[in-house]
Amino acid sequence: MEYYANLQFRDFEATDVELFTDIMKRAFDEDTRIHLGRASGGPPGYDNGDFLRRWALHPDSTAYAIFKGVAPIGVVTVWIRDNHENFLGNIFVDPDLQNQGLGLQIWRFIEQKYPETRVWRTDTPGFSKRNHNFYVNKCGFKIVRIEHPGDPERESYLLEKEMPRSAAR
Repeated sequence: MEYYANLQFRDFEATDVELFTDIMKRAFDEDTRIHLGRASGGPPGYDNGDFLRRWALHPDSTAYAIFKGVAPIGVVTVWIRDNHENFLGNIFVDPDLQNQGLGLQIWRFIEQKYPETRVWRTDTPGFSKRNHNFYVNKCGFKIVRIEHPGDPERESYLLEKEMPRSAAR
């Protein structure tokens, strides 16, 4: 277990899939409800565990189960590459705990955990304005490309964050 601020991080395990799928489903459904006006929606497998089994347990990814006290609150999945150009696959927090700065604490943990990173990359749905605010205004990412602009179902924002030279080795 690793600690950062008031959160605990441990490696995501196969036994975590069921517990965190419920949190992931509620988080993605809340985003879909707010931005698209639908009761539910998310990437394939977000609601039945397949997404976490495929990506959080992928042999090339590193995923952390995140706890506040004893309560499970979310997951972050990253790909750490030899060239130090790393990818944030996903981050989600229990919707009951959103807008409390926890996402930023999680991101800061990731940044300090991988100080040799030269650039972070990620993507997020075009409709998810809260994600855009989080990544750009809170975490310091820049939007580098928009794919399928204007298509509410397929639009995607590709983001990058160049790390300061003093942080990258």
